Amino acid sequence: MDGKERKNIQSGKRVTIVLKEDQRSGALTEGIVRDILTNSANHPHGIKVRLISGEVGRVKEVF
Repeated sequence: MDGKERKNIQSGKRVTIVLKEDQRSGALTEGIVRDILTNSANHPHGIKVRLISGEVGRVKEVF
């Protein structure tokens, strides 16, 4: 699923995100969503989330 729409993402779901420092390289980080940080229904670069590990980034894929 696409990470650009908030309705696709819930706490506890497994996702891949791009961290701020990895935006140029596009390196993906996988984890479980703890908090959804973007308030709008969608975002062109992906919904921003905090993982259980504490890492923050924009969702690229939802599993």
